[in-house]
Amino acid sequence: MNYSTIKKTAVAASLVAALGYADVAQAQTPTVFGGRSQYRTWSIGLQGGITTPNAIIGGSNAYGQKVGLFQNKVGEYYGLTIRKQFSHLFGLELEGNRGSIKTYNHDVSGNNGNGIVETTDWLAAGSKSVKTDVNWAASLNGVFQLGTIDFLRRENAVNFYAKVGLGVLANNPVMYSNNDFTGSTFDNKGNWGEEIFGDRVPTGDRDYKLTAYVPVGLGVKFKLSEVVALNLGYTMNFTDDNYLYGPSDYSTGKQKFSNLYGGLEFTLGSRDKENLTFANPVATLYDELKDPSLRNEVEALKQRVSTLEGTVDQLGKDSDGDGVSDKFDKCPNTPAGTVVDGSGCPIKFPEPKNDAVVGGYYAPIGFEFDSSVLKTESYSTLDKLAKELRDSNGTVTLDGYASAEGTEEYNLTLSKDRANAVKQYLVNAGVAASSINANGYGEANPIASNATEEGRVQNRRVEIKK
Repeated sequence: MNYSTIKKTAVAASLVAALGYADVAQAQTPTVFGGRSQYRTWSIGLQGGITTPNAIIGGSNAYGQKVGLFQNKVGEYYGLTIRKQFSHLFGLELEGNRGSIKTYNHDVSGNNGNGIVETTDWLAAGSKSVKTDVNWAASLNGVFQLGTIDFLRRENAVNFYAKVGLGVLANNPVMYSNNDFTGSTFDNKGNWGEEIFGDRVPTGDRDYKLTAYVPVGLGVKFKLSEVVALNLGYTMNFTDDNYLYGPSDYSTGKQKFSNLYGGLEFTLGSRDKENLTFANPVATLYDELKDPSLRNEVEALKQRVSTLEGTVDQLGKDSDGDGVSDKFDKCPNTPAGTVVDGSGCPIKFPEPKNDAVVGGYYAPIGFEFDSSVLKTESYSTLDKLAKELRDSNGTVTLDGYASAEGTEEYNLTLSKDRANAVKQYLVNAGVAASSINANGYGEANPIASNATEEGRVQNRRVEIKK
């Protein structure tokens, strides 16, 4: 294959990949009844049929005449397919075939008398028919499901599809002097190499020449059972070969051929799963509209969901907005902004003393529940303590404590964190860290009862000892 062939092959491959990727990417989201995992998506097919030297769209072949679809000469064509279905709309198919393509030119009769080609004017040499042997043809096709004639039924049984792909064809054209394919005038099998025509016959050591081709086709599948489907189709094959039918005075364009085929396709996988090829996206709508038992079940489910939603709303109702639902609020109708405990009752905090320092004694530094963050109301006390320590170069001991909620181990750590929080404030205020001793004692030495919230508030503290 030359540069032009490679370039066209790359363009065709890009087209197939783009079409396939768009649908495959869409199929990654499980929108088809919950995803591909619940379907059978692999299948193999066996097919056979006939070839014709032209396509249904018309045109002439390289053998020098406009021809009909069959031209009274047909060749055999058979092969197999392996397909992966990505959604009910798209699949990728690997197809392999072999067979022959036949054509003739009734305007040329006889030969030069001895059946030997003596000139590059192949028609003048007396060639009247050609049989192109296809040793193998392999292509990767994108298969697009076009629709079904019974889409309103739960299970599809007839599907129409289109396919387009890119492949490679290994072929050897043999030219004959008679319409019955006798009297060979040209057979280059075993000598294919550089495919150069004109002044000389190509020479090499290959039995077949290679060419790229693009198959474009339409077909229909009939579901015979959960495993087997009948597959009928027609494919036009556009090649990148001027000499698909051998060298002739008319080999001026890229050649084409078509094939009609029929065969059986076998779906692989568990029979408990539906075949994705025949999956019907309208089935759920059909169930909703036509299946009374399912409709009743859906309605009952909707009612249960509605009841559950009402229960959840009731459990979450908080009339006084204190953050505790009415179901568990032991003190309903608390004023807005009131700090409450877990039962919805107001928390009573001890009245703060007007002077945190009395007679040289510093009142304990209080903390919120499960917190080692200093309250802003403690800053004035700690600022006075820091000034006193700076002026006197004295030392201070900080003893941290916690209330009885939580484990002893956790409260011991929390009390140390509270003492270190006070220490860090003093260090930031200019007190030497070496003059501060911070300790944590957990739940030990409570100064009030841990049985009440008021007592627990007093126990969450750091005592200052000089």
